[in-house]
Amino acid sequence: MKIPYLSIAAMLRPVLILIVTLVAAFGFFGAPANAIATYQLPTVAAGDTTWIVDDANLISRLNEGKISDRLSKLAKETGSEVRLVTIHHFDYGETAQSFTDQLFEQWFPNAEAQANQTLLVLDEVSKTVGIRVGPIVGEQLTPDIATSVAQETVLVPLLEGDKYNESFLEATDRLIAVLSGQPDPGPPAFDDAYDAESTFASAQETTENRSNYTVIVVVLLLLATVIPMATYFFYVGFGN
Repeated sequence: MKIPYLSIAAMLRPVLILIVTLVAAFGFFGAPANAIATYQLPTVAAGDTTWIVDDANLISRLNEGKISDRLSKLAKETGSEVRLVTIHHFDYGETAQSFTDQLFEQWFPNAEAQANQTLLVLDEVSKTVGIRVGPIVGEQLTPDIATSVAQETVLVPLLEGDKYNESFLEATDRLIAVLSGQPDPGPPAFDDAYDAESTFASAQETTENRSNYTVIVVVLLLLATVIPMATYFFYVGFGN
């Protein structure tokens, strides 16, 4: 019995489908998924009553309300404005701090607007934090305290189990205390026995994972090309 002839288009269709699927799944060999740029976030200006931009949906509605109320009160009593931002992931080549700096200058484009501002940004994927402080509030929120807020007050609850709500509540309370002229309560206590290396991937591990994904994609693409062509020649040869 003669095997029906298969057209080239019919043979290549599965290859095209696989390529499209792989590109969607791996984002062109490991490019960050759902990366966001500063211009994609809502516009905020000095004096606005937007205190939280939870783009990554990490903070509960209840706690978002609590934090907003506290930061609103701080602004009315002291003139200091604090804004908290969460994002899923910044774009390739960015860092949490470079993203924060860009957003700060985008929202507050001149010295007058920047003077009383504090901006803190948390990236969900890398679990890194950036902070930027205006020159006037910087007299109270010194670089050492600001760095401690970003790298200790925010991150310790995350190291203990992705406690995002606790993280932002504690950061808010500490920032309010310092900007209100009260003594700095300092960062939360952290158990030194905790192995942080088991939680966060190193840069080397990230690079290795990306390389592994690339190898997998190349192999699958080769298989997707070779198998249909081999099948085609088999059918042609068998049919003759």
